Amino acid sequence: MKNIIVSRPQSGVMLITLNRPKALNALNKALLVEVATTLKDAENDAEIRSVVLTGNERAFSAGADIKEMPESGMPMWAESKRLKSWKTIERFPKPVIAAVTGWALGGGCELTMLCDIVIAGENARFGTPEVKIAAFSGDGGTQRLPRAVGKTRAMLMALTGEPIDARTACDWGLAAEVVPTDRTLDRALEIAGKIAEMSPIAAQMIKAEILMTFEKPLDEGLSLERKLLLWQTEDHDEGIAAFVEKRKPKFKGR
Repeated sequence: MKNIIVSRPQSGVMLITLNRPKALNALNKALLVEVATTLKDAENDAEIRSVVLTGNERAFSAGADIKEMPESGMPMWAESKRLKSWKTIERFPKPVIAAVTGWALGGGCELTMLCDIVIAGENARFGTPEVKIAAFSGDGGTQRLPRAVGKTRAMLMALTGEPIDARTACDWGLAAEVVPTDRTLDRALEIAGKIAEMSPIAAQMIKAEILMTFEKPLDEGLSLERKLLLWQTEDHDEGIAAFVEKRKPKFKGR
């Protein structure tokens, strides 16, 4: 991997660090393919139960790599490898926590919205500045941003191109917590570690159920939820037994 660093800092947790510091972690095609490939491998690795995605203190990601735009006659957002990579990231079934410090702009902001939990450092700035080059968020931002922050706030961000700070992002629903900048990654890893201790089957079902909220009518979502509750697992039996016996459960993902 040339554009990301992959590590396993603790049991059950994979850490993916975007690693194009000179380009403020701009999302070129190669980087997106590497992230997607890594997540695909993690999906099939039973030892990986949660993932943390981060950049560096200066930038989580400043967005799409403008230098790639003139490569072909079609918009870069329509390029097949980019589209496949974004779809792979979107469909990753295990929990993903974003540790965001510095700039999260354009595609960087869109990438945080594909994560399940966002921890923002105090120096984080979120924005969709594409209007400044006569464009708009082309990797799902025009659809996900209103769902996250509401219509008028999304309009404000997209039409002015001005970023918002970490506290505003948290208040508006783009982040779950704001922490000191130097604590951002530690806090994300702490959360990922807690999730990794839970049943991986339950974690993935919870993620799927919550995401379904944005795709299906309430009645249909409730019906599917009730059906899934009938699906008994060895992990569920272990959880009940551990509770009764007053011990820590040992979930095996079965």
